[in-house]
Amino acid sequence: MDVFEAILRRRDVRNEFAGEVIDDDRLLRILSAAHSAPSVGNTQPWDFVVVQDPGTLARFAEHVGDCREDFARSLPEDRKDTLNPISIEGIELSRTGVVVTYDPTRGGTHILGRHTIDETGHLSVALAIQNLWLAATAEGIGVGWVSFYREPFLRELVDVPEHVHVVAWLCVGPVTRLQTVPDLERFGWRQRRPLAEAVHRERYPNGDVGSDR
Repeated sequence: MDVFEAILRRRDVRNEFAGEVIDDDRLLRILSAAHSAPSVGNTQPWDFVVVQDPGTLARFAEHVGDCREDFARSLPEDRKDTLNPISIEGIELSRTGVVVTYDPTRGGTHILGRHTIDETGHLSVALAIQNLWLAATAEGIGVGWVSFYREPFLRELVDVPEHVHVVAWLCVGPVTRLQTVPDLERFGWRQRRPLAEAVHRERYPNGDVGSDR
């Protein structure tokens, strides 16, 4: 599979996990791809906490379920109906979680490339996650990014120090298949923008580009 095919086939997996634990060989290849990402000042400010203990997975899944309910209560009725059939996590079914963190102190106080744009540190971690996701797709492994959680809970759950930022919990595991159409499109939550709407020449356009239309 070449990189363009992996980009097009990649999906945010929820219901398609096969319920098997990923083997260490493939897990380490995927994490090696993540660790090979470019980073600001070559700081490699990420760490990967691999979670496979069933009790820890169950505790996190329960917390995420509560957070989903909080979100659902905040929605107008029509959006609640759209949300209901959308699965937002595969924490226990995937059998493996990878908590990705960002340490802003990695590399010391003088980071080449972060002097004027501090967020390049977080963006470096995002590049590592993208590498992980594409490598997983090439290996026939699914990835699901869980974002319904409260950071203090997850920080305590896996003992992340206070100065380190929690960026993501990724569900990682073998899948039965990958959906052809992403879930949020299939269930009518939101459609993708055409490329023509996102590409501009020389200047950012005026008007309502970027608004929630």
